[in-house]
Amino acid sequence: MSAEIKKEIQLEIAHVLFIDIVGYSKFSINEQGAVVDELTKVVRSSDQYQKAEATGRLIKIPTGDGMGLVFHTSPEAPAQCAVEISRVLKEHPRLQLRMGVHSGPVSGVIDVNERANIAGAGVNVAKRVMDCGDAGHILLSKHVAEDLEEYEQWRPLLHDLGVCEVKHGVRVAIVNLYADKVGNPQLPKKFQALKKHSARVRWAAMTAALLVLAVIVAGIAIFSRYRARSPLAAPEKSIAVLPFENLSANQENAFFTVGVQGEILANLAKVADLKVISHTSVMLYKSGSPRNLREIGQQLGVAHVLEGSVQRAVNRVRVTAQLVDARTDAHLWAQTYDRDLADVFAIQSEIAQKIADQLQAKLSPKEKSAITKRPTSDLVAYDLYLQAKELLYGQNINPIRRQEQDAFKAVQLLDQAVARDPAFLLAHCQLAYAHDLIYWFTFDHTKTRLGLAETSVRAAVRLQPDSGETHLAQAIHFYWGYLNYDWAREELEKAESALPNNAEIFQFLGLIDRRQGRWEEAIRNLERAVNLDPRNIVSITHLGYVYEGLRNYGEAIAMANRALALEPRSINLRTNPAWIGVDAQADIAPLRAVVNTIEAEGPSSAADVSETSFELALRERDPAAAARALANIPSEGYIGGIFQFPHAWYEGLLAKLRQDAPAAHSAFTVARAGAEKISRDQPRSADRLSVLALIDAELGNKEKAIQEGRTACDMLPPTKDAVLGVPLITNLARIYARIGEENLALERLDIVSKLPGGPSYGQLRLDPEWDSLRGDPRFEKIVASLAPKKASP
Repeated sequence: MSAEIKKEIQLEIAHVLFIDIVGYSKFSINEQGAVVDELTKVVRSSDQYQKAEATGRLIKIPTGDGMGLVFHTSPEAPAQCAVEISRVLKEHPRLQLRMGVHSGPVSGVIDVNERANIAGAGVNVAKRVMDCGDAGHILLSKHVAEDLEEYEQWRPLLHDLGVCEVKHGVRVAIVNLYADKVGNPQLPKKFQALKKHSARVRWAAMTAALLVLAVIVAGIAIFSRYRARSPLAAPEKSIAVLPFENLSANQENAFFTVGVQGEILANLAKVADLKVISHTSVMLYKSGSPRNLREIGQQLGVAHVLEGSVQRAVNRVRVTAQLVDARTDAHLWAQTYDRDLADVFAIQSEIAQKIADQLQAKLSPKEKSAITKRPTSDLVAYDLYLQAKELLYGQNINPIRRQEQDAFKAVQLLDQAVARDPAFLLAHCQLAYAHDLIYWFTFDHTKTRLGLAETSVRAAVRLQPDSGETHLAQAIHFYWGYLNYDWAREELEKAESALPNNAEIFQFLGLIDRRQGRWEEAIRNLERAVNLDPRNIVSITHLGYVYEGLRNYGEAIAMANRALALEPRSINLRTNPAWIGVDAQADIAPLRAVVNTIEAEGPSSAADVSETSFELALRERDPAAAARALANIPSEGYIGGIFQFPHAWYEGLLAKLRQDAPAAHSAFTVARAGAEKISRDQPRSADRLSVLALIDAELGNKEKAIQEGRTACDMLPPTKDAVLGVPLITNLARIYARIGEENLALERLDIVSKLPGGPSYGQLRLDPEWDSLRGDPRFEKIVASLAPKKASP
């Protein structure tokens, strides 16, 4: 199988066992060869090894002093193999082994010897898990242990060790697998060291408490210094700039107050030596209500917070700022600035410089220059810019039509801003972003709209070609406007050097990684975005999408619940966890309960959940429920997903569910007219063409449907866009199934079901569009391959 690795495995979830011979380097050359041969024989004698090899579902990776075994069967396979190996080790006393197990994404690569090999997070993490152990240990990642806990026979063998810090400072949760004659019950040396450190922490705290009785000040100082060195503490040079309080008599100055706070935050974020929490997360802590700064510091992962107030009256402004240690509530610095309104930008720069000095951050000459640069000399233009930015950078959890209205309103405000100050770089960048957003979300997917974005980008390049904001605007334009991911990545990397704390840069890097099928990098970059913006629902949700695409449903649900906790009223976020459960388990009941609750809240809520309700009714084969949902779907159809269908499409599906063929044909004919016009107007849109192909399949236009579906796939294959390319293949399988080409449908399904982002178990198990394939052993085999793992008999 090794010669076919790169061909067969583009990227999929695998279950990896890493084995290492402890003390290998102490053997002589001859002994090393003999001990590796002995290990090979022991491993090959394992039942799990033999079963996986016999079915072609095992890949072996030699490592010199051990090996890696990549199973494509179940999460139990590597753990069971490790247990079988451990049981026979007493017959091989010189074989001192340590083993690590993890499940994660792997992909085929060509190594330096031009041989096919395996790489990816699944392999890397398994080795790092193993590195945390000593001779005899079988260590599992927490992820694997949670999978095994589903099976009763494994539970007594699993013993949680806590977190181990491995290469590059990555922290991995570890579980020790052992029983009477299996594994090693002793605490690994790395954890012993951690335990001793924790004991020292407790002793130091107790000593500090005693010193408090004698010398209170000295005791507090010792405790504070020790806490600052704690490896679990927030970085010392970290800060969140919380919303400032608006003390102006005119509450219309609220945007101005937000601007002062935002500009201080933006200035600090340009300092690479600091960790600065992004705008979205800090804005959740509105001023005017009591704040628990310690709690806020813990939630945001920072050691310091900056608070303040702004009072604007006629041509004067008063800004007060105070720096607080979030760990102790100690006030470290405070100052009030009372100046002419025209000096507000100088005040913001001075505050940022003072904070950097207080945190002992190192500033390069370029960073010092960036902090002192005025964004504009026109305060009215600045107010317009701030209002537009508030509209554009909400949490993006509003209904799609609300986002559309906000985007067009932001364009109007930014047009006014740049008309007042044509040299206002930030306004040009935000205007480019707004036009690109309108184009990307197809609110106006026309060449004219793309041209408007291009004009704004060129204006930014003309003003400051080397600005981080300019590079970011170009990156988004290349991504959203032209799907040119390589150019976008190049601009993002340039932007990162100037804007090291900009979470949006890492978010877009993660999204591009996902588009390019670089799933491990996508997780890493989106995690960096969440680290800098921990309460940003958009970044959290995108990270969840990556996990869902990899069919890591446990992590996906965790992200969905994390987002929901931040905005529990959001309709979309309320349905997400249950939707993922449908994909993972084919269990409709929890989602139906959520949808029923939302629909009962009123017409507006029912409309927001209408498409979900309709899809659910189709899977339940319930025409009455589908009809109720259809009544709430807007007349223009559903425009929130990857594929956008007209209202008549849903009418046709309902008629089909009712087995009313004439009504279905009539509705699909109407749907085709609209879809054909949109596809003709947007010839570069593979997704639009794919929708047209699906409608033609329903109408029985066999040749047209096949041609359109295949053309859409050719326009955007997964190698060019993993996010859109995979669903396009799934749609082609749907087309073949609809027109009676079962063999072609199954060929496509067999391919796409193995790819990240392919159809889920719930979709294949429940969707009526696959009914024509049910009972075919090939289809049932594909469905079974995606099914949740069951306990072994």
